[in-house]
Amino acid sequence: MSTSEKIMGIVNINGDSFYNGSRVSSVGEFCTRVEKLFADGADVVDIGACSSRPGSVYPGVAEEWQRLEPMLKIIRERYLNSRPGEPGRTGIRFSIDTFSSEIVKRAYDIIGPFIVNDITAGQSDAALLPLVAKLKLPYIAMHNLNPPAIAGQRRRMIIRKKENENVVDNVKRFFRAFEKRAATAGIGNWILDPGYGFGKDVEQNLELLDRQDELLCFGREILAGISRKRMTYERQGTKPEDAGTLAETRRLQKIAVERGATWLRVHDI
Repeated sequence: MSTSEKIMGIVNINGDSFYNGSRVSSVGEFCTRVEKLFADGADVVDIGACSSRPGSVYPGVAEEWQRLEPMLKIIRERYLNSRPGEPGRTGIRFSIDTFSSEIVKRAYDIIGPFIVNDITAGQSDAALLPLVAKLKLPYIAMHNLNPPAIAGQRRRMIIRKKENENVVDNVKRFFRAFEKRAATAGIGNWILDPGYGFGKDVEQNLELLDRQDELLCFGREILAGISRKRMTYERQGTKPEDAGTLAETRRLQKIAVERGATWLRVHDI
Protein backbone atom coordinates (compact mmCIF):
# COMPACT_ATOMS: atom_id res chain seq x y z
CA MET A 1 0.00 0.00 0.00
CA SER A 2 1.10 3.56 -0.59
CA THR A 3 1.20 6.23 2.09
CA SER A 4 -1.54 8.31 0.44
CA GLU A 5 -4.50 6.39 1.83
CA LYS A 6 -5.54 6.03 5.46
CA ILE A 7 -5.75 2.52 6.86
CA MET A 8 -8.51 1.15 9.06
CA GLY A 9 -7.48 -2.18 10.59
CA ILE A 10 -10.15 -4.70 11.53
CA VAL A 11 -10.62 -6.43 14.89
CA ASN A 12 -13.67 -8.68 15.30
CA ILE A 13 -14.63 -9.63 18.84
CA ASN A 14 -17.12 -12.27 17.77
CA GLY A 15 -16.86 -15.86 16.65
CA ASP A 16 -18.64 -15.72 13.30
CA SER A 17 -17.01 -13.03 11.16
CA PHE A 18 -16.08 -14.50 7.79
CA TYR A 19 -12.28 -14.17 8.14
CA ASN A 20 -10.67 -16.02 11.02
CA GLY A 21 -7.53 -13.87 11.00
CA SER A 22 -9.40 -10.83 12.30
CA ARG A 23 -11.25 -12.62 15.11
CA VAL A 24 -10.23 -12.47 18.76
CA SER A 25 -11.82 -14.29 21.69
CA SER A 26 -10.11 -12.82 24.74
CA VAL A 27 -8.78 -9.54 26.10
CA GLY A 28 -5.24 -10.80 25.56
CA GLU A 29 -5.85 -11.62 21.89
CA PHE A 30 -7.58 -8.28 21.46
CA CYS A 31 -4.58 -6.36 22.83
CA THR A 32 -2.15 -8.35 20.71
CA ARG A 33 -4.06 -7.66 17.49
CA VAL A 34 -4.62 -3.98 18.28
CA GLU A 35 -0.93 -3.48 19.01
CA LYS A 36 0.08 -5.26 15.81
CA LEU A 37 -2.30 -3.22 13.67
CA PHE A 38 -1.02 0.07 15.06
CA ALA A 39 2.61 -1.10 14.83
CA ASP A 40 2.07 -2.07 11.19
CA GLY A 41 0.72 1.39 10.36
CA ALA A 42 -3.03 1.47 10.96
CA ASP A 43 -4.43 4.97 11.32
CA VAL A 44 -7.59 3.65 12.99
CA VAL A 45 -8.55 0.30 14.51
CA ASP A 46 -12.15 -0.68 13.81
CA ILE A 47 -13.83 -2.86 16.45
CA GLY A 48 -16.78 -5.04 15.50
CA ALA A 49 -18.71 -7.02 18.09
CA CYS A 50 -21.22 -8.51 15.63
CA SER A 51 -20.71 -10.17 12.27
CA SER A 52 -22.20 -8.56 9.17
CA ARG A 53 -21.31 -11.42 6.81
CA PRO A 54 -24.07 -12.62 4.45
CA GLY A 55 -26.62 -14.65 6.39
CA SER A 56 -25.59 -13.32 9.79
CA VAL A 57 -28.25 -12.36 12.34
CA TYR A 58 -27.88 -9.44 14.72
CA PRO A 59 -27.77 -10.91 18.27
CA GLY A 60 -29.16 -7.81 19.97
CA VAL A 61 -27.84 -4.84 21.91
CA ALA A 62 -27.28 -6.81 25.13
CA GLU A 63 -25.01 -9.37 23.45
CA GLU A 64 -23.18 -6.74 21.42
CA TRP A 65 -22.48 -4.73 24.57
CA GLN A 66 -21.39 -7.79 26.57
CA ARG A 67 -18.68 -8.42 23.96
CA LEU A 68 -17.70 -4.80 23.52
CA GLU A 69 -17.61 -3.36 27.03
CA PRO A 70 -14.49 -5.21 28.33
CA MET A 71 -12.52 -4.15 25.26
CA LEU A 72 -13.54 -0.53 25.65
CA LYS A 73 -12.37 -0.54 29.25
CA ILE A 74 -9.01 -1.88 28.07
CA ILE A 75 -8.83 0.88 25.45
CA ARG A 76 -9.52 3.49 28.11
CA GLU A 77 -6.86 2.05 30.39
CA ARG A 78 -4.13 1.51 27.81
CA TYR A 79 -4.60 4.34 25.34
CA LEU A 80 -6.68 7.16 26.77
CA ASN A 81 -4.70 8.37 29.79
CA SER A 82 -7.10 7.14 32.44
CA ARG A 83 -4.45 6.56 35.11
CA PRO A 84 -3.03 9.56 37.01
CA GLY A 85 0.57 10.35 36.15
CA GLU A 86 0.68 8.11 33.09
CA PRO A 87 0.46 9.80 29.68
CA GLY A 88 -1.90 8.42 27.06
CA ARG A 89 -0.63 7.47 23.62
CA THR A 90 -1.11 10.24 21.10
CA GLY A 91 -2.45 9.62 17.62
CA ILE A 92 -4.40 6.51 18.63
CA ARG A 93 -7.86 6.37 17.08
CA PHE A 94 -10.64 3.81 17.18
CA SER A 95 -13.87 3.24 15.32
CA ILE A 96 -16.76 1.04 16.36
CA ASP A 97 -18.65 -0.97 13.78
CA THR A 98 -22.21 -0.61 15.06
CA PHE A 99 -25.64 0.63 13.98
CA SER A 100 -27.11 0.94 17.49
CA SER A 101 -27.57 4.32 19.14
CA GLU A 102 -27.55 2.64 22.55
CA ILE A 103 -24.13 1.10 21.84
CA VAL A 104 -22.79 4.45 20.65
CA LYS A 105 -24.09 6.17 23.79
CA ARG A 106 -22.60 3.59 26.16
CA ALA A 107 -19.28 3.46 24.30
CA TYR A 108 -18.97 7.25 24.35
CA ASP A 109 -19.45 7.22 28.12
CA ILE A 110 -16.41 4.94 28.45
CA ILE A 111 -13.91 6.11 25.81
CA GLY A 112 -15.18 9.48 24.62
CA PRO A 113 -15.10 10.37 20.91
CA PHE A 114 -14.64 7.67 18.27
CA ILE A 115 -15.62 7.07 14.66
CA VAL A 116 -19.04 5.49 14.14
CA ASN A 117 -18.80 2.94 11.33
CA ASP A 118 -22.44 2.27 10.43
CA ILE A 119 -23.21 -0.43 7.85
CA THR A 120 -26.84 0.76 7.67
CA ALA A 121 -26.42 4.52 7.07
CA GLY A 122 -28.92 5.11 9.86
CA GLN A 123 -31.61 2.79 8.51
CA SER A 124 -31.85 0.41 11.47
CA ASP A 125 -32.06 2.87 14.36
CA ALA A 126 -33.90 6.19 14.03
CA ALA A 127 -32.03 7.63 17.01
CA LEU A 128 -28.53 7.05 15.64
CA LEU A 129 -28.01 10.00 13.30
CA PRO A 130 -29.31 12.61 15.79
CA LEU A 131 -27.06 11.12 18.49
CA VAL A 132 -24.00 11.19 16.23
CA ALA A 133 -24.74 14.85 15.50
CA LYS A 134 -25.25 15.67 19.18
CA LEU A 135 -21.95 14.02 20.18
CA LYS A 136 -20.16 15.48 17.13
CA LEU A 137 -18.72 12.09 16.20
CA PRO A 138 -17.06 11.27 12.86
CA TYR A 139 -19.40 9.05 10.86
CA ILE A 140 -19.16 6.50 8.05
CA ALA A 141 -22.33 5.76 6.07
CA MET A 142 -22.47 2.58 3.99
CA HIS A 143 -24.68 1.69 1.04
CA ASN A 144 -26.85 -1.22 2.18
CA LEU A 145 -30.24 -2.18 0.74
CA ASN A 146 -30.88 -4.87 3.34
CA PRO A 147 -29.99 -3.40 6.73
CA PRO A 148 -30.37 -5.60 9.82
CA ALA A 149 -33.23 -4.98 12.23
CA ILE A 150 -32.84 -4.10 15.90
CA ALA A 151 -35.35 -5.83 18.15
CA GLY A 152 -38.50 -3.76 18.47
CA GLN A 153 -37.70 -1.54 15.50
CA ARG A 154 -38.47 -1.81 11.83
CA ARG A 155 -35.74 -1.33 9.32
CA ARG A 156 -35.95 2.15 7.82
CA MET A 157 -35.38 1.86 4.09
CA ILE A 158 -33.72 4.96 2.69
CA ILE A 159 -34.25 3.81 -0.87
CA ARG A 160 -35.24 0.71 -2.80
CA LYS A 161 -33.68 -0.63 -5.96
CA LYS A 162 -35.45 0.17 -9.22
CA GLU A 163 -35.98 -2.52 -11.81
CA ASN A 164 -33.04 -2.73 -14.24
CA GLU A 165 -31.13 -0.02 -12.36
CA ASN A 166 -27.37 -0.50 -12.49
CA VAL A 167 -25.45 -0.69 -9.24
CA VAL A 168 -23.65 2.64 -9.58
CA ASP A 169 -26.82 4.60 -10.24
CA ASN A 170 -28.45 2.93 -7.25
CA VAL A 171 -25.53 3.85 -4.99
CA LYS A 172 -25.76 7.44 -6.20
CA ARG A 173 -29.50 7.61 -5.52
CA PHE A 174 -28.95 6.06 -2.10
CA PHE A 175 -26.40 8.68 -1.07
CA ARG A 176 -28.37 11.58 -2.51
CA ALA A 177 -31.20 10.54 -0.20
CA PHE A 178 -28.84 9.92 2.71
CA GLU A 179 -27.19 13.31 2.23
CA LYS A 180 -30.53 15.00 2.91
CA ARG A 181 -31.23 12.88 5.98
CA ALA A 182 -27.77 13.54 7.37
CA ALA A 183 -28.19 17.29 6.91
CA THR A 184 -31.59 17.17 8.62
CA ALA A 185 -30.02 15.34 11.58
CA GLY A 186 -27.22 17.90 11.78
CA ILE A 187 -24.38 15.78 10.35
CA GLY A 188 -22.32 17.89 7.97
CA ASN A 189 -19.22 15.76 7.64
CA TRP A 190 -19.42 12.06 6.81
CA ILE A 191 -17.42 9.42 4.95
CA LEU A 192 -18.99 7.49 2.08
CA ASP A 193 -18.67 3.69 1.97
CA PRO A 194 -19.97 2.14 -1.32
CA GLY A 195 -20.73 -1.12 0.52
CA TYR A 196 -18.67 -3.64 -1.42
CA GLY A 197 -20.06 -7.11 -0.81
CA PHE A 198 -23.34 -5.93 0.70
CA GLY A 199 -26.29 -6.97 -1.46
CA LYS A 200 -24.14 -7.04 -4.60
CA ASP A 201 -22.84 -9.96 -6.63
CA VAL A 202 -19.23 -10.16 -7.82
CA GLU A 203 -19.91 -8.52 -11.18
CA GLN A 204 -21.79 -5.64 -9.53
CA ASN A 205 -18.94 -5.14 -7.06
CA LEU A 206 -16.40 -5.00 -9.87
CA GLU A 207 -18.53 -2.58 -11.88
CA LEU A 208 -18.87 -0.38 -8.81
CA LEU A 209 -15.12 -0.49 -8.24
CA ASP A 210 -14.39 0.41 -11.87
CA ARG A 211 -16.74 3.40 -11.67
CA GLN A 212 -16.06 4.35 -8.05
CA ASP A 213 -14.67 7.73 -9.11
CA GLU A 214 -18.22 8.76 -10.06
CA LEU A 215 -19.00 8.87 -6.33
CA LEU A 216 -16.56 11.76 -5.91
CA CYS A 217 -19.46 13.99 -6.97
CA PHE A 218 -20.60 13.95 -3.33
CA GLY A 219 -17.42 15.69 -2.19
CA ARG A 220 -16.85 13.12 0.57
CA GLU A 221 -13.95 10.95 1.55
CA ILE A 222 -14.51 7.39 0.30
CA LEU A 223 -13.83 4.26 2.34
CA ALA A 224 -13.37 1.01 0.42
CA GLY A 225 -13.96 -2.21 2.35
CA ILE A 226 -12.77 -4.81 -0.14
CA SER A 227 -10.46 -6.92 1.99
CA ARG A 228 -10.82 -10.70 1.42
CA LYS A 229 -14.44 -10.40 0.29
CA ARG A 230 -16.01 -12.65 -2.33
CA MET A 231 -15.01 -10.31 -5.15
CA THR A 232 -11.36 -11.07 -4.31
CA TYR A 233 -11.53 -14.85 -4.46
CA GLU A 234 -14.65 -16.30 -6.11
CA ARG A 235 -13.37 -15.99 -9.69
CA GLN A 236 -10.02 -17.52 -8.72
CA GLY A 237 -11.61 -20.45 -6.92
CA THR A 238 -9.73 -19.63 -3.70
CA LYS A 239 -10.86 -19.05 -0.11
CA PRO A 240 -10.78 -15.92 2.06
CA GLU A 241 -7.70 -17.23 3.94
CA ASP A 242 -5.60 -18.06 0.86
CA ALA A 243 -2.48 -16.14 -0.20
CA GLY A 244 -3.96 -15.63 -3.64
CA THR A 245 -6.93 -13.87 -2.06
CA LEU A 246 -4.63 -11.43 -0.28
CA ALA A 247 -2.80 -10.71 -3.55
CA GLU A 248 -6.09 -10.03 -5.34
CA THR A 249 -7.30 -7.93 -2.40
CA ARG A 250 -4.27 -5.70 -2.73
CA ARG A 251 -4.67 -5.42 -6.49
CA LEU A 252 -8.29 -4.30 -6.12
CA GLN A 253 -7.42 -1.96 -3.25
CA LYS A 254 -4.91 -0.24 -5.51
CA ILE A 255 -7.68 0.30 -8.07
CA ALA A 256 -9.94 1.67 -5.32
CA VAL A 257 -7.32 4.25 -4.37
CA GLU A 258 -6.81 5.15 -8.04
CA ARG A 259 -10.57 5.66 -8.26
CA GLY A 260 -10.66 8.06 -5.33
CA ALA A 261 -10.73 6.03 -2.10
CA THR A 262 -8.97 7.84 0.75
CA TRP A 263 -9.61 5.06 3.30
CA LEU A 264 -9.04 1.30 3.09
CA ARG A 265 -10.64 -1.01 5.63
CA VAL A 266 -8.28 -3.99 5.85
CA HIS A 267 -7.52 -7.28 7.55
CA ASP A 268 -3.85 -7.13 6.54
CA ILE A 269 -1.47 -4.16 6.42
